[in-house]
Formats: sequence, C-alpha cells, structure tokens
Amino acid sequence: MLSRRDLMISAGAVALAACQPKPVADGGPELTKLLDAFFNELLDASPQFATQTGLDKDARAAAKGQLDGASLADLAKNKALNADQLRRISAFDRASVSGARLVDYDSTRFELQATEDGNHFQYGGVGAGNPYVVSQLNGAYQAIPDFLGTQHTVETKGDADAYLARLAGFAALMDQESERVRHDVALGVIPPDFAIDKALGQMKGLLEPATRSPLVRSVADRAKEKGVPGDYEGQAAKIYQEQVVPALQRQIDLMTELRGKAVHDAGIWRLPEGEAYYAAALKSSTTTTLKPDEIHQMGLEQARILGERADTLLKSQGYTQGTVGERIRGLFDDPKYRYPDTDAAKEKLIADLNAQVKAMNARLPSVIGAFPKASVEVRRVPKFIEAGAPGGYYNQPTLDGTRPGIYWINLRDTAENPTWSLPTLTYHEATPGHHNQVALAQEADLPMLRRVVFNSAYVEGWALYAEQLADEMGVYENDPLGAVGYLQSALFRSARLVVDTGMHAKRWSREQAIKTMTSIDGSQDSAATTEIERYCVWPGQACSYMVGKLTWVRLREKAKAALGPRFDLKKFHDTALLAGSTPLTVLESVVDSYIAAAKA
Repeated sequence: MLSRRDLMISAGAVALAACQPKPVADGGPELTKLLDAFFNELLDASPQFATQTGLDKDARAAAKGQLDGASLADLAKNKALNADQLRRISAFDRASVSGARLVDYDSTRFELQATEDGNHFQYGGVGAGNPYVVSQLNGAYQAIPDFLGTQHTVETKGDADAYLARLAGFAALMDQESERVRHDVALGVIPPDFAIDKALGQMKGLLEPATRSPLVRSVADRAKEKGVPGDYEGQAAKIYQEQVVPALQRQIDLMTELRGKAVHDAGIWRLPEGEAYYAAALKSSTTTTLKPDEIHQMGLEQARILGERADTLLKSQGYTQGTVGERIRGLFDDPKYRYPDTDAAKEKLIADLNAQVKAMNARLPSVIGAFPKASVEVRRVPKFIEAGAPGGYYNQPTLDGTRPGIYWINLRDTAENPTWSLPTLTYHEATPGHHNQVALAQEADLPMLRRVVFNSAYVEGWALYAEQLADEMGVYENDPLGAVGYLQSALFRSARLVVDTGMHAKRWSREQAIKTMTSIDGSQDSAATTEIERYCVWPGQACSYMVGKLTWVRLREKAKAALGPRFDLKKFHDTALLAGSTPLTVLESVVDSYIAAAKA
C-alpha cells in the first residue's frame, strides 16, 4: 500500500543493512529512482495492472477503460521494454549499493534476465512459461470475464462507462490473440488436442443470450445496486451481441480448425527448441538452475518421505487397506466429509473459512512479528467463471487500501473440497500463506516495483511452507484428518515435480502423468486431469511450489544451525518477508545477512 507500516524498520530489516560493508558511494536513492521508473513504465504499459493495484485514478484514470494490448506489435513492444530495463539496470553500479538496496538490485536484475532469456523464443508470450496464446488456461476469453467481474470496480458512472469501453476492448483483444495464434501455428506451435477441447468447451459456455450473459449482468447489476443512472444493461447487451459474440465465434472457428491439426502429446519437447524452452521456463519459475532430472528425483524423494508419514497417520485412524494414494482417494470419495452441494451450505462453508482465518490470526504472533494492515476475506469464485477457475486462489489488496486481500474458493462442486482438506487450503491461500506475505510486501519499505513483483518460487514456496508452519503450530493436534489433508497437499506438490518434468523432459503422456499423480496423492481422476492439463500449457510453474518450500525449510535450518540459541524464529520470518519477493538465490543472501547480523 502507499502508506508504510510502523514495523518496517524491524530487527530483520536492520539486519539486512548491518551486516553489509559500507559502499564507496551511496547509490541507494538512484537505484530506487530507477526502479520507480520501471514501475511507472509497467503501469503505462498495462492498464490492467493499474487496475489490479488500484492506481487507475487521477492521472491514470483513462486506464480504467482500457485493456492490455495482445497483438504481435504489443508483444514486441513489451519484449523491448524488458530488454531496455535490463540494459539500464545492468549499467547501474552494483558496488554502490548495500543492504536492502542490494537485494532490490539483485532481485530485479535476475527477474529481467530470466524474462529476457525466455524472450528468445518466437512463440507464446513474454518470457518462457506460456507457450500457447490460447488454451484452456490462457487467453482473453478466459481472463477478461474474471478480470471485469472481480477486479474492475463499479462505484460511479465513470466506472460503469469504463466497463463498457473494456467490454468493447475485449472483442478487439480476442482478434489480436487470434493473429498471434496464426503466427505461432506457422512455427509449428499448436496446443494439444485435449487443451483445445477444454478451451472450446469454455468458449462455447460464454455464448449465452445477452440477458443472461455474466458480462452484461456484471455491469448492469452493479450499476443498479450503486444507483448509477443509465441503461447499462442495454448498452452492455448491444456491445456483447454486436462485438463480443462475433469475435468469440471467430476464435472458436479458429480453434476448431486447429483441432484437426493438433496432436495428443502433452509435453513441450515437441515444440521448436522445446528442451531449451523448458529449461528457461524452469529457471524462471524456480529461480534456480536445477535440471529436470534433479527436480524429478526431488519429487520422488519427497513423495516417499511424506507417504510414509501419511501411512502412519492413516493407520492410526483405522484406514489400513490399500496404498496411501488409494486410502486418501477413499477419503475424497466419502460423502460424510463434504458440505452439501447447496447454496446455503456453501454460504456456511465460506463463513467457516473466515472463522478459521480469524483463529489462525490469533496464533500467528507466536511465530511472526510483522503483519500487514490490509485484511483478508474469503469469498466464493463467481459462478460465471467457476467452471474454468482453479480450486482456490488469492488476489492481493489494492495499493490504496480500497480492496482487501481476497482468498477465492471455487464451490462449483463441494465434493472437490472435502472438510479435511479445507484448513490447509486456507492456510496456503490466506494466512499465514499468501496474504501474510503478499500484503506485507506491498506495505513494506521497498521501491514500488519490488512491492508488487511475483517470484513464483518465493511466493508459492512461502505459502507451501506456511502449511508446514501451521502444522508445527499444533493446529491439527485434535484434528488427525486435517493433518492428513496437510500431508495430502504436500504430496500433491511433490507429485507436481514428478509429472511436470515427466511430461516436458521425459516425454510422458497425459495419461501416464494423471495415473502417477493419483497414485502419489490420492487425487480424484477429474481433479488430477485438470491439474495435469494445466501443467501441459504452463510448463515449469508447478515446480515452483515444492522447490520454493524446501528452500525456505533449508534456510531456516541453516540459520538455526549457525545461531543455536540465538536463533529467533520471528526475526527469521520477519527478515525474509520484509525483504519482499526475491529469487531463491537472493533469499539465501538475505538469510546469510540475518545470520551475520545475529552473530554480531
């Protein structure tokens, strides 16, 4: 947020500066000025980013009626911006900064370089990791309805008018994406057949009569609720019918044509420079130089260790027959562990999770000292996007404090979220997971760019580590099946390492990956299929969770071993969290600085 917290100059933050040698010249202010320029350039380049951060006001008010461009020219422009920012930070004198500003420098340069490495490839998006412009997970048809429904606020006539402008822009965006799809097809890049099938199903699901379309109802209902004058239902319906539907149909026709050319191979090894692309995607997602074979073996080893713990716990509760995966699958299938699939029961589920967040917040001061001012709320994923949305995800608060952090949970079918799995999901998405880390970073004494950056291995690694932290705090002492849920979640992330590398490096089929995942973590076939198909079109990202968590655990143990009785868990957490989202290599230097300062 724009205001700073009293805790920012904490023992952890002091540790960063105290253990660094004094620079010859203090380049900190100049570096901050440079990073602020980068941040403003990103805001200028992305109207949607301005909305997500709550900065689409005042001088940037026009951004609220605009969407990010998706044409080949826009892609080239964004790649050029990254290259230019990398050039400028590379020219900056690294020796002139120390402490927290050195963390800023190293983090930013790593991120820009990783993106630049991915920009070498002539297909997909910016950087490596999204090889397909349109799939069941990628594309404006999937992202913009969610964005307009959950990020674009409607409080005034100006907001409602801006919604209409963005709705019209949505149609243009799909045509721009189709242009890029055709470009990539010429290079031999076509999503797998199953990804196209799922995408077509979701696209066709958007083709509803205007009076029932969520894209129309969203602005009409909210404008009416706020007393905004004007026929927004009629205006939105006209744009939807005359612009959005034809553009969506054109994209459906294109993807239908591509379906006849698609193959069933799941991995990106079959794409141009596929092996190199996967290496770049892994580096970007894990912020390490780990090789696919190393990550694959890491997943198998974690699955073995966690499986042994789950086996012991399941036996203690009377679940003795079958493999660990089969017994967990039995828990998924048991209706006694489900909320009824009714709206009333789903409202109770949301209320129960908000109560769980409150209870966890009361425990946290024993292990963490720094907390965000922004609150977090649990909300249901809007019905009109739940079919294609993840099971749970987090949206950060706006920087101006007008919107809290939100943990969205998908309640399309309560069977997907058995009661024994919900605590761990909440600890991951809300507190002490994503909200405690992301919102705190936004409020930290950091350049604006560093407050909002997302390093998947750090961010997802913290959230997965937070699940372990909750277990260590004793939340499952009287909830053995909740503990099974915690172990199942960790098994799930271990399986991700195995199947992601299996498909993209070892040329596994989609079906082999699904079978492997269900055998490790007990997932239902439908849930495992959705996950596996996600990894097919988002290579490498699924590996960031467990690689990040194991790094957090290793660095904690490193600090404990180095400091002995002087180790302070709260200071360790505060130091690492207040440093902001960093590559894992930089996180190690942050912890080394904490160790040196604590010794001093």
